[in-house]
Amino acid sequence: MASIFTEILNGRSPGRFVWADDRVFAILTIEPRNPGHILVIPRLEVDRWSDLDEDLAMHIFRVGRLIGLAQRDEWAADRVGLMFEGYRVPHAHLHVWPSWNVYEYSHTGINRNPGTPALEEAFQRLRARIVDHGHGAFVPPLDWSIPQSNAAH
Repeated sequence: MASIFTEILNGRSPGRFVWADDRVFAILTIEPRNPGHILVIPRLEVDRWSDLDEDLAMHIFRVGRLIGLAQRDEWAADRVGLMFEGYRVPHAHLHVWPSWNVYEYSHTGINRNPGTPALEEAFQRLRARIVDHGHGAFVPPLDWSIPQSNAAH
């Protein structure tokens, strides 16, 4: 059975895409620690990050770093939080969010109902900042959907 992330990638569930390349995609999470919190997800379904091919794992971190730089600049964040978790969705994914304190690493800091306007504002701001950082080639159009021939990656 496909993970929710694969369902989003294949257009069967909604997602706010801020990055897409041939190996990973990044979406805004619907349960953010802070505005602009995204998930960098490999197209390939691998349950545990420690089971990822080393090159793919490094690519996920590279993309996370680039997005993190955009988050830091857009929200004037003190730091950028990074975390692989993977307990709720059995598909490796990297959380990346603008951060101001260590308490944001706890699950108690998650906003489980941020509302559509807040999510949409963060989505638009982060996409624009990624473009400003020179990575516009990886920001999919708003009506983007993955071609079926690439869906199995």
